[in-house]
Amino acid sequence: MTSLNEAALPGLARRLPVPTYDRSAVKTGIVHFGVGGFHRSHEAMFIDRLLNRGASQDWGICGVGVLPSDAQMRDTLTHQDGLYTLVLRAPDGTETPRVIGSITQYLFAPNDPGAVIAKLADPDTRIVSLTVTEGGYSINDSTGEFEPLAPDVVHDLQPEAVPCSVFGLITAALARRWEKGAPPFTVMSCDNIQGNGETARKALVSFARLKDANLADWISENVAFPNSMVDRITPVTTDADREAVCTNYQLTDAWPVVAEPFEQWVLEDTFTNGRPPLQDVGVQIVNDVEPYELMKLRLLNASHQVMSYLGYLAGYRYVHEVCSDPHFAEFILGYMAEEATPTLQPVPGIDLDAYRTELLRRFSNPAIQDTLARQMVDASERIPKFLLPVIREQLQLGGPIDRAVLVIAAWSRFLEAADEKGAPIEITDRRLHQLQMAVHADQAEPGAFLNLAEVFGDLGQNARFTAAYRQARAALQCSGALIAVQDLTDRSVSTRRTS
Repeated sequence: MTSLNEAALPGLARRLPVPTYDRSAVKTGIVHFGVGGFHRSHEAMFIDRLLNRGASQDWGICGVGVLPSDAQMRDTLTHQDGLYTLVLRAPDGTETPRVIGSITQYLFAPNDPGAVIAKLADPDTRIVSLTVTEGGYSINDSTGEFEPLAPDVVHDLQPEAVPCSVFGLITAALARRWEKGAPPFTVMSCDNIQGNGETARKALVSFARLKDANLADWISENVAFPNSMVDRITPVTTDADREAVCTNYQLTDAWPVVAEPFEQWVLEDTFTNGRPPLQDVGVQIVNDVEPYELMKLRLLNASHQVMSYLGYLAGYRYVHEVCSDPHFAEFILGYMAEEATPTLQPVPGIDLDAYRTELLRRFSNPAIQDTLARQMVDASERIPKFLLPVIREQLQLGGPIDRAVLVIAAWSRFLEAADEKGAPIEITDRRLHQLQMAVHADQAEPGAFLNLAEVFGDLGQNARFTAAYRQARAALQCSGALIAVQDLTDRSVSTRRTS
């Protein structure tokens, strides 16, 4: 059995593709915060593909971890010289493996924040990219404003504090570059947020302004924050995935990545200090990302929410299980076609009918083993970004909202922390206490859940929305998730036949 590291690459080349470039000659051009499964299946994969073309050797990646839990990734990548296996699994069970080598360094900020700041301030660093999750930007969903409430942010705003947060570290490095008269780097968000570049701008400039108003002005005027749309379903790595890599390729990899074959990255061509030629390796470089990101957020990401709470309450635990149920499949497609698509802009080069069909096919891939639980983490951050905008626009249009509202009702039922058979549900959400207090109030006064302004803003004041929610909540209480889905789907089919 071969352990994955730099010395093993020549021997591994007979079993699976490995980096063909001299990794020791690659310079760091990108520093990335949030080295998880998605980053390694997506941005790091694209950069590896670019490096394998024999050019762009100044665009290697230095990963950075800021959370104590990132120590495991540090230890794994250090032991493996930054290498890991990416395995793409098709619906028919076939696999395409590859060893990825674009991450050439990893820094752990809790141990040495100074090293991270020095790396960011290095002139060779021209892009700082982020996958820090929807909640990592400290932006209030209702107001759109930066809220410096997270403990690490509060710490970093103290005078003379040694930074420990993502934006504290970035601000400290930009301050050094500003003082030296050096050009800044680009800040490139790769998170699933509408206008992710603008969100990153808001967070960073707002944080910097609380430290130094003049620095904030310089950042606002000189740092580019390109918007992007990213897409590849990447479930959490399991022990079974590790064992499969070991069995299939005689390779010990402590943290491989498994993903679907589909890939998409649409990137706004706005950079401060140059960029790699990503268009040569399949990235769509465009002037306006918004139509693509709205399509993805309101069809793919919102559909994850659409299926998850209802599916979980109905007894399903995996995405492909839900999507193999014909009633759920019809429900999801109905949401996408009738509720989400009318809120989208025209998307250049995209057939939306084909895109929706392809999404359901991707969701139904049993080889991925994607869990519903993964999609429900921090729902109070995801639902306001993915699903509530569809409801808001359809309320303005006078269009249908029944499916989306049933999902909100199912979420409130899910937050009771027991499924329809009484089995306990483990819920991960940074607002869990507030959410469960709101659900408790809802039981006494149906509709009170919608008064949680941090999540719903002023939607709880909309009479049509609240009435639809009460009706959906009652249907779930009376008949359960599966019957509620079936009834709504049957009514929709009947309406289409008679219209």
